Amino acid sequence: MAGKLPDVTDTNFQSDVLDSGEPVLVDFWAPWCGPCRVVHPILEEMAGERDDVKIVSLNIDDNQQTASEYDVLSIPTLILFKDGAEAKRIIGARPKRSLEAELEPALT
Repeated sequence: MAGKLPDVTDTNFQSDVLDSGEPVLVDFWAPWCGPCRVVHPILEEMAGERDDVKIVSLNIDDNQQTASEYDVLSIPTLILFKDGAEAKRIIGARPKRSLEAELEPALT
């Protein structure tokens, strides 16, 4: 079983996500969000299985600047960043197969 997803913050978002040399999937979430708690273990599992994407989480309550900058209006929101730009956005909880199917075209 995979471990906890690394956290990113307003402070390190630029260096850890936008300046990353690999694709980064950011899970925008909050502790009070039920669907976020459903998606999080799926993302942890995917992080342990995949080496083509780095998966991190950003607590929107603690990092409102970044959430606002990317117009995250509902959670969970997953945004895939490639080469410092948004490549794919998925809003809402999805089963693992559905998440992977939506991400696959953006990762190739």
